Amino acid sequence: MSINTVQFQKGLSLPEFYKTYGTEQQCRDALIQMRWPKGFVCPECGNTTYCELNTRSLYQCHRCHHQTSLIAGTIFENTKLALTAWFLAIYLLTQHKSSVSALQLSRDLGVRYKTAWMMKHKLMQVMLERQQHKVLSGRIEMDDAYLGGERAGRLGRGSPNKVPFIAVVQTTEDKQPVAIQLRRVKGFRKTELARYAHASLSPECTVWSDGLGCFNAVSEAGCEHISIVTGSTRRSAQHPTFKWVNTMLGNVKNAITGTFHSISKKHVPRYLAEFEYRFNRRYDLPAMVLRLAYAAVRTQPMPYRLISMAETYG
Repeated sequence: MSINTVQFQKGLSLPEFYKTYGTEQQCRDALIQMRWPKGFVCPECGNTTYCELNTRSLYQCHRCHHQTSLIAGTIFENTKLALTAWFLAIYLLTQHKSSVSALQLSRDLGVRYKTAWMMKHKLMQVMLERQQHKVLSGRIEMDDAYLGGERAGRLGRGSPNKVPFIAVVQTTEDKQPVAIQLRRVKGFRKTELARYAHASLSPECTVWSDGLGCFNAVSEAGCEHISIVTGSTRRSAQHPTFKWVNTMLGNVKNAITGTFHSISKKHVPRYLAEFEYRFNRRYDLPAMVLRLAYAAVRTQPMPYRLISMAETYG
């Protein structure tokens, strides 16, 4: 029996993680290297000489006297949590096969649920912003999908409980998956698909989709579009042309419904971005901890008031 080398690759074990990021000083040293790889740089004037105010964990510029901290201007700004807790949260979100719910994170970290929820959503926001400007190219499989709809009420595409999104998979010419994009849309309309295609698809793409009319709009972005009418039966989901986009949709829904008791419609873009981020970096699990921490240092602060609001999408 052949083994999927990606699925069975060696991740970062918990003992290895604690050996590298087990103390507050180790986490600080890692963040310093990420933020100032060539030494301190004042965010106000660009000067490189400074003094440390150890009693307040601040750095003061010798030229303009601006004071800053290691986490100021990052997603960690104003946190009262230890850096070891943040690094452990990053580890859990990147190394578990199907992510971790906020409830499970609160138990693993020993913090309140609200605190764990905030940490998880801040880290998912980092993933979302990291993925937003990626552009796919080459052979593309595209399909429409919904999340939700389990609650009582009207069924089908018109259900107010359902959240529409598009699943897009870039493959090699021999149909092996390279990268995915999962984007919430306001509806399956040509204006929505054209906007997505202009922002996220290279003009030389060849896009394969089913017969849903809105997908024709990708041609407005210069993409070649090939439509195959598959119908709505179960057999249509097994069409070989759409093997990977259908596989991804199944994995996304299983991962989300299997991990989270429920998710708010307004936060769906973050949950989709988490799956997208993890899949697109699947070839090197151990490096994902450092990569997400690096991205977090370069993500603007987002207080709880903003993190609890709905994300923009479309």
